[in-house]
Amino acid sequence: MMAEWIFWLSLLGAVFSYFLYPLLLQCIPARRMSGAKEPGKSFPRISLIVTAHNEEARIKPKLQNCLLLDYPDLEIIVASDASTDGTDEIVRSYSDANVVLARAEERKGKENAQWQAIQQASGDILVFSDVATEIPEDALRALARYFEDPEVGAVSSEDRFVSRDGGIAGEGAYVKYEMWLRKLESRRSGLVGLSGSFFAARKSICKDWDIESPSDFNTALNCARAGLVAVTAPDVLGYYKDVADPQREYNRKVRTVIRGMTALQRHAEVLNPLKFGWFSIQVLSHKVMRWAVPWCLLALFIASLLLYHKGGFYWLATIGQFLFYGLVVAGHLSEPLRAKPYVKIPYFFLQVNIAIANAFIEFVRGKRMTVWAPSQR
Repeated sequence: MMAEWIFWLSLLGAVFSYFLYPLLLQCIPARRMSGAKEPGKSFPRISLIVTAHNEEARIKPKLQNCLLLDYPDLEIIVASDASTDGTDEIVRSYSDANVVLARAEERKGKENAQWQAIQQASGDILVFSDVATEIPEDALRALARYFEDPEVGAVSSEDRFVSRDGGIAGEGAYVKYEMWLRKLESRRSGLVGLSGSFFAARKSICKDWDIESPSDFNTALNCARAGLVAVTAPDVLGYYKDVADPQREYNRKVRTVIRGMTALQRHAEVLNPLKFGWFSIQVLSHKVMRWAVPWCLLALFIASLLLYHKGGFYWLATIGQFLFYGLVVAGHLSEPLRAKPYVKIPYFFLQVNIAIANAFIEFVRGKRMTVWAPSQR
């Protein structure tokens, strides 16, 4: 009897965040929002903050991309996280193009470097971007229009994953799912996390800046505190390539989850629905329940083995799991097979959940992340 309870509860936990939560969102009445409007005659001043650490190989193309952006009142600031290579010197060489360097003298992490830039920024709207992200020429004009809605405190771009082999499976399919989920959240109580590689916020939202919490989550939280919402912008795109080193990307995922858990620990009040309403339910469903998935999968597998002899649905569940994990193992052993979409997607899904489990164990052991290492894409 206990095994059956564990089976059904773990099955519910495994599917809730990815499947039931989106259905729940669609059952909630959408919030009325004005959305992006037609271009006006005036635009708020924008400070574009590019965060970098030892990016001498990629900072020039990024600055060239920034200088080609079509926006009438733009300030460009490079937030250097105590770079030790030639990054800062390259940025200083663009001073004639009104590119400003905001250097953190001590390496304390991405958010600390961003904070140095925030204090120097003169814009009413702050746009944050990573070096690896390519921004389309018209993106800032489209982005600025969302802030004509006084209820909008922050705007997230939509990620566009450019695979090196031209495919869209694996992480690309995962990114597409995340963008769809963001649209659902955006129409309710707002996003619980923005695209860390390209997002914008009102400067007033950034005054309470926590350098030990991921800026994409903390900004969404600050919006909820201020009675505003963070929304996604389908017409504001950020392009980035897949990672050059899968192992480094795995380590990045572990760091990201540890930082997310740290943020929730530091701001546990966000889980109080009496204070934050439906936004709390979204955080619980999107963040906490997703972090629970690997443990639910493990419990489900063990319970299935114990109930296999009962046949019926338990038998099917056990066989299905063996096939699923067998396919992933085969893909791990064979790179050509791993490139197949029907293997790449489950392989990526399991890799993500192993990273979550790894992050949770490290978090419980007391590990915290402040420094960052940009993914080499």
